[in-house]
Amino acid sequence: MGRWYGSGYSPVMNLATASINGIDIAFADSGGAGPAVLLSHGFLMDHTMFDAQVAALEADYRCIGWDERGFGATPAPGPFTYWDSADDAVALLDHLGIDQAVFVGMSQGGFLSLRAALAHPTRVRAVVLIDSAADTDSPETLAGYGAMMAALTSADDATFDPVAAGVADLILGDPTLIAEWVPKWKARRSTHDLSIPGDTLLTRDDISARMGEISCPLLVLHGSADAAITLDRAQAVAAAVQDCRGVVVVDGGAHAPNMSHPGQVNDALRAFLAGL
Repeated sequence: MGRWYGSGYSPVMNLATASINGIDIAFADSGGAGPAVLLSHGFLMDHTMFDAQVAALEADYRCIGWDERGFGATPAPGPFTYWDSADDAVALLDHLGIDQAVFVGMSQGGFLSLRAALAHPTRVRAVVLIDSAADTDSPETLAGYGAMMAALTSADDATFDPVAAGVADLILGDPTLIAEWVPKWKARRSTHDLSIPGDTLLTRDDISARMGEISCPLLVLHGSADAAITLDRAQAVAAAVQDCRGVVVVDGGAHAPNMSHPGQVNDALRAFLAGL
């Protein structure tokens, strides 16, 4: 099976695949007998965005990271929804013989984690939302994202480069991380059709009215400097679910504070998991 090896982890060499819902889903599994934690990445990212969390948790928890449709090493052969992604996540647990897991989801990963809690409540032990929400974006924001998708799929570097840099700053907010991830996105242009997962993002449904149905424990982690999904949208989820265990604001964090501020995120995550 796929496995992490700390900071030296290779996202290609150590990946395994599972044939799920007609797609070969790529995943990495830390193994072990501890409680399972399923890590679901955000848009444009892949499972390696959780390397720091795996390093902090793998001694006590079985950490499973996966590449969602259209990202990393997992293809997106046709249109899909985040409900489909939720089904993919649960099917991956089936493949691994895991009855129940804590779903940790960043942004897009949170979209599918909330849907998994609604569609498969017995399989979701708890949910950790990292800079995510249940609602949809405004028409103006969606229009802007549409233009962003067009630029990020362009083969013209003069079109791609400035937009990718801006998006990376929005998501990561850290020069070192930006320098690491923009070349990955650039290299993937020839192998990934971003328009398919892009349509999924832009056309997702609003599930905020259903948050009261979620009864499993929930933790919200949110960067104080996140301009992509503002804190009030995450707080709305926290207020609506039945069992929110806390809202932790990561001081200075942008849209992916688990990468830019791993210490704060890992401390809160470990405390939450220990309390389940």
